[in-house]
Amino acid sequence: MPRPPHLLFLPGLACDADVWQDQVRALSKLTTVGVADYGASDSITKMAEVALSAAPERIAIAGHSMGGRVAFEIVRTAPERVAGLALLDTAYRSFAGGEAGEREMAKRNALLEVARTKGMRAMAGFWMPGIIHPDRLSDATLTAAIVEMMGRKTYEIFAAQIKALVNRPDATPVLAGIRCPTLVLCGREDTWSPLAQHREIEAAVQGADLAVVENCGHMAPMERPAEVTAALATWFQTLS
Repeated sequence: MPRPPHLLFLPGLACDADVWQDQVRALSKLTTVGVADYGASDSITKMAEVALSAAPERIAIAGHSMGGRVAFEIVRTAPERVAGLALLDTAYRSFAGGEAGEREMAKRNALLEVARTKGMRAMAGFWMPGIIHPDRLSDATLTAAIVEMMGRKTYEIFAAQIKALVNRPDATPVLAGIRCPTLVLCGREDTWSPLAQHREIEAAVQGADLAVVENCGHMAPMERPAEVTAALATWFQTLS
């Protein structure tokens, strides 16, 4: 019986291994696991290169938010290495022009300005209403964990990641070519990467499965760890 693939977790913007803490603990019982650290990479392509350079030859990848975009780039550049793909609270299009682009830049610039003038912990608190379910804003344990995690990033790394996202490649051409078992997961109340975009990914990727996590915003792995872990375990077990 072949060994299961190594499972590589890809964090999102301003996140680190803590965003995957519960999933790493549970899925390490099934296979070897790792969490990518992009360092000061300022492009999605560089992030993908860094993640791949530290990973075994055969991998399954789970990407959250910006990590989903890194996952698409890994599939584009090294499809033969990817045994399975999980995409959580993410998106696939390039930067939009016009009013949509202006709205996105305004939101990202607001985060950058708070981070520059008040620090990363303040930025996390400022961003919190946009990334977790409204009912969880009073959950001190959850919000403190997110603030502590994001507070470990420097402003310079955060700015580099914002630059990477603004200049992100369009993953639309990648979708139709994906042939590995694919899970698409989204918090139903994710307003940063809405559910509609995940339905588009599901429709474009052959055989993809969509999982919707109820009462959950953008930070699904931390907001609803049990539900996310269960969905990932079911997906991963199909790989072998």
